[in-house]
Amino acid sequence: MTVARTTVVIATRDRVDELDRTLTALTALRPAPPIVVVDNGSSDGTFARASAFAGVHVIRLPRNIGVAARNLGVAVARTPYIAFSDDDSWWAEDALLQAERLFDAHGDVGLIAAKTLVGEEEREDPVVPLMAGSPLGRPDGLPGPEVLGFLACSAIVRRTPYLQAAGFNPLLHFGAEERLLSYDLAANGWRLCYAESVRAHHHPSSLRPPRDWRERAELRNRLLITVMRRPVRRCLLEFFRTVARAPRDPAVLRSLAGVLRRLPSALAERRTLPAEVESRIRVLEHAHGG
Repeated sequence: MTVARTTVVIATRDRVDELDRTLTALTALRPAPPIVVVDNGSSDGTFARASAFAGVHVIRLPRNIGVAARNLGVAVARTPYIAFSDDDSWWAEDALLQAERLFDAHGDVGLIAAKTLVGEEEREDPVVPLMAGSPLGRPDGLPGPEVLGFLACSAIVRRTPYLQAAGFNPLLHFGAEERLLSYDLAANGWRLCYAESVRAHHHPSSLRPPRDWRERAELRNRLLITVMRRPVRRCLLEFFRTVARAPRDPAVLRSLAGVLRRLPSALAERRTLPAEVESRIRVLEHAHGG
């Protein structure tokens, strides 16, 4: 009998019906993976509904701590690999076993980014072709193109490197959190790659924050991540570029205000990346016009 070696971790808040669909799909996988749901202070009956599923451990939080909720799920897991799902995404039937085989065969891979299929029509997420065509190529026999980014709703990690990198940073709360974790895994010597054969399904929830709110949060966090990890020259460049946008886009001022409130904490966590990681980031920026 095959024993699951991957725990699925889900952070959720007030999306009980989407979560029900996701848990139905995940508990049907064979072998059935352990599942940890971290309820980020929901008020819609999420805890009771999720607890009704066999094999699902639910952690109930009194308030919303954002992306850091995933860290609590990883902390209680006991498997060597962790697959992240959102409450509106789940893994294809063979995805977890395929990822386990890839990890077993490639000891330097710390994270596998899956091929994400969106909606009933299963169209590729726009990020998929970017990862598949990564300008970092496929060095050292990696099982797929090397990346320095991923979608949190469809990524699988080794548990130990994730914990060593301190997981998703609570300072970011929500938005672009994958970038910082990618940098920190790479800084610790781990490779991240895209794997075409590992597939996840994502049916985006209708209960999402407004698009302009998400864009402001992502801009704020990209600037914070630059402060925390990039050279001073890059920090200044990004800051002045952002300020220059403010007259055309007043919403940028709200992002900058969010950066200023969090700046002391970001500076306290500042540590520059190894030269080889910074070099890979610059390759990506050059390729994407950054």
